[in-house]
Amino acid sequence: MVIAFFALSVSTVTAQTKSKAEKVASPDGKLLLSFKCSEGQQVSYTFSANGRMLIGNSALGLSDLRPEFIQSAHRAVNTTWKPVWGKRTVVPDKYNELTLDLKAYQIVARAYNDGVAFKYIFPEDKKLKELTQFNFADDYTAWSYNGENPNKGPEKITEIAGKRLPVMTIKAANNAYMAIHEAELIAGEPLVLEAAKGEKQLGVATKATSAWRVIMFGSSPGVLVDSHLIELLNKPPQKGYDFSWVKPGVAVWDWRINGAKVDTFKYKMSLPSWKRMVDFASANNMRYLLLDADWYGPEFNQNSDPIKGGKVAQVHEIIAYGKSKNVGVWLYINDVGGRKYPLEETLKQYSDWGAAGIKYGFMTGDPEEKNTRTRLITEICAKYHLLCDFHDGPVHPNGQMRTWPNAVTREYCQAQLDGHKVFNPKTFVTSVFVNMLAGPIDMNNGLADLTQAGRVDEPSPVPSTLVGEAARTLIVFSGVTVIPDIPENYKKHPELLEFYASEKMPWRESKTISGTIGEHITMARQAADGTWLVGAATDEQPREITIPLSFLGKGTYQALIIQDSADSDYRTHKEGYTSKKQTVNSTNTIKVKLAPGGGACVILKKVS
Repeated sequence: MVIAFFALSVSTVTAQTKSKAEKVASPDGKLLLSFKCSEGQQVSYTFSANGRMLIGNSALGLSDLRPEFIQSAHRAVNTTWKPVWGKRTVVPDKYNELTLDLKAYQIVARAYNDGVAFKYIFPEDKKLKELTQFNFADDYTAWSYNGENPNKGPEKITEIAGKRLPVMTIKAANNAYMAIHEAELIAGEPLVLEAAKGEKQLGVATKATSAWRVIMFGSSPGVLVDSHLIELLNKPPQKGYDFSWVKPGVAVWDWRINGAKVDTFKYKMSLPSWKRMVDFASANNMRYLLLDADWYGPEFNQNSDPIKGGKVAQVHEIIAYGKSKNVGVWLYINDVGGRKYPLEETLKQYSDWGAAGIKYGFMTGDPEEKNTRTRLITEICAKYHLLCDFHDGPVHPNGQMRTWPNAVTREYCQAQLDGHKVFNPKTFVTSVFVNMLAGPIDMNNGLADLTQAGRVDEPSPVPSTLVGEAARTLIVFSGVTVIPDIPENYKKHPELLEFYASEKMPWRESKTISGTIGEHITMARQAADGTWLVGAATDEQPREITIPLSFLGKGTYQALIIQDSADSDYRTHKEGYTSKKQTVNSTNTIKVKLAPGGGACVILKKVS
């Protein structure tokens, strides 16, 4: 049952009044946004949490538009959102809202229990500079997105000189964390933050848009990870769109298998290998096979036709074969083929063939152009019932999965095996507290052969452990979890294969149990069939972690506990692990040991 409550109040100010103060607090009263509107001058705001000022007096406004306070309006909303897929099945959508009418434009502000946001509403024909600032009350520690490289940070705000890309995650105190991002970027430039060295202040370095400027808040980094604030600031699907066909899940992938050998069989990106992958996916309840580049010819060749070229006949056959095994097939296309050939005709053809989704790569253009094109492709895919995954420097996620549930993931991270760069353990346990706050990301974890021997694209060893690899697939939030290895390597490790096969989405519930930015994280998710899964990952340091099971429901559970072997180490690529079973309930804890760069996995099934 959905319950909604709206309350509206309006206040006005006469022309003689020189300034006006307005406030909006979170429903629990712990977060407060305070505004000051000075006649003919910039509007300013402050942000406090639990009585502590975190952002001091900071400018708001738009260039060339003089604010003149007319009136304000307040309302309260208390409803729920039931996502097609996500971190949980039911999400409270509860906030207080304030609208400031400044004659030339409006500021709409919302306060939720896990953060605040504000946006500008202004004439569409105006090309304006945004004057928003974040003037921090102290010299906090920050981490920020850095493309296909390890994140920026930790760095003090005063040490930042130049631009930073969101998400920027900020530690203000041991019990006070913030994250700066944006939501509902319908049009315009994606957010860029800018700072001058020696100052405790960030500004917005992009043209004004109607997107929400978001300040997430949590008493721990895990609270930020579990938040739905970015999605909730987006609108529900437009009328006429039915997204019941959208099914999240695990996908096997043909890109990293290329060159691997098993007995006399050599894996290639072609039909015989694809069939082996489909058979494996079907046997282990995995939904998809992802076909990557070059299936329609060399991907950067202007003459590679994304409908007629290359192995198109084999693609028809594997899609039909996949359907017979209840495995959907994704098709890769990049911007060369996407621009030279009619885009909508191409995507419609993929849908008519029976494809499940597309992976779109190497989009060109400036950030604003890429944002416009990303939205266009997403909408076309929704029209033709295709899921979509954007790679190679995509526009950051900004909650689009609420409006467009077919937008299941983006490579807004350093994909673990991509770019021929070193992906260190610390990179993972930082990016999940930074990049992943933006939304679902495609990181391609989950190797079952740490050496990648014989692979064509990237034959170098992986700095991880077998258990760490499996744990990372659970920890990373994505609508499609793309795992990169061949079936035979997974079959060597039956306990870990059971963990992968148990990742049945959509998730019923998710909870970050513990974590420290750049050090470790422990995540619990409840699968669609009710099974609870726990994944823990660490940086380069070994750890012993205690996992409380208070998230379990009533009753008894059988736990399969998988952890690194005594000689596991991300530097030596040892492929050992241990497993054991024990009976537990919600009052118990589980202790696991994580090797350097490693992890732990737990499967919890209720005993009937």
